[in-house]
Amino acid sequence: MKKYEIVNEIVESGVVAVIRAESKEQGKKIIEAVKAGGIKALEITLTVPGAVDIIRELVEEYKDEEVIIGAGTVLDPESARACILAGAKYIVSPYFDPETVKICNRYAVPVMPGVMTPREAVMALEAGVDILKVFPAEAFGPSIIGAFKGPLPQGNYMPTGGVDLDNVKDWIAKGAVAVGVGSVLTKGAKTGDYENVTATARKFVEAVKEARKALK
Repeated sequence: MKKYEIVNEIVESGVVAVIRAESKEQGKKIIEAVKAGGIKALEITLTVPGAVDIIRELVEEYKDEEVIIGAGTVLDPESARACILAGAKYIVSPYFDPETVKICNRYAVPVMPGVMTPREAVMALEAGVDILKVFPAEAFGPSIIGAFKGPLPQGNYMPTGGVDLDNVKDWIAKGAVAVGVGSVLTKGAKTGDYENVTATARKFVEAVKEARKALK
């Protein structure tokens, strides 16, 4: 899959599941639950034990299915390259690091670095970033998307942190091309309630669809 195709798939999906887990076993259970709920974009954070190995296993396991497996909490180019070689289809970072973006561009892999200021957003755009991760989004709320799009309408913004079922429609209405959702989505896993994770995933997917319909 080409870089632009991956970006388009993420935008079309509208929801990126940020998956953190205490073990490889729990991580795979969360992934199955989220996938069953209809979310295609799965972000395996490097805080998960054995994350690179999990990415490699999942890419192979789901190679014939419509899921896009990426790596999150990537802090440096070395980690980005390891994830890319393991098969990660996109890279997500909590901050903008030019060298990490550079190596992702070298391998033609989409990268979504965290930004929180217009300066960071412009630097990321100049470096060739396709989707800007607004992080931590809860620090400002949905209005931050409109604030960014005023001077920088050419940017594609994906808020992460603080996105929940009560405000996801507001984020989309303000212009977010997708949302990153973590603990709110996967909290059921803490008690072994993976059916709750699946149900929550379905609600997020439906909420994004409804919000987009309202914009037409």
